[in-house]
Amino acid sequence: MNRRFVLPALLAPLALASLATPAAAQSRLDFSLVNRTGYEINEVYVSSSASSNWGRDVLGQDTLVNGNHTDIRFSPGARGCQWDIKVVYTDGDETEWSKVNLCNISRITLFWNRQAGTTRAMTE
Repeated sequence: MNRRFVLPALLAPLALASLATPAAAQSRLDFSLVNRTGYEINEVYVSSSASSNWGRDVLGQDTLVNGNHTDIRFSPGARGCQWDIKVVYTDGDETEWSKVNLCNISRITLFWNRQAGTTRAMTE
């Protein structure tokens, strides 16, 4: 699955445009989220670090199965580099990362660390 989701400049509420067209202008905040955890991800939230709420799940009705990725696209007017990301697995477990500098990242790959019992993120 390779779906594209657009995050508008104002993330409260986190209204999404479904399936951005390839011709849509790219934002410097756009990134690909890759699931290499071995588990299915049910929800993904991306919110400005300055915001106190998560808004809506950017996957909507979709899930992100292990081995797949989704492209998360912001509207060209989105501002700020510091963003928080939360993933929720189908079993309800969740993981959060705070103050991720999306201005310097184009891909985030998630891995499950069985020994530590945590999800780690590798950025590119």
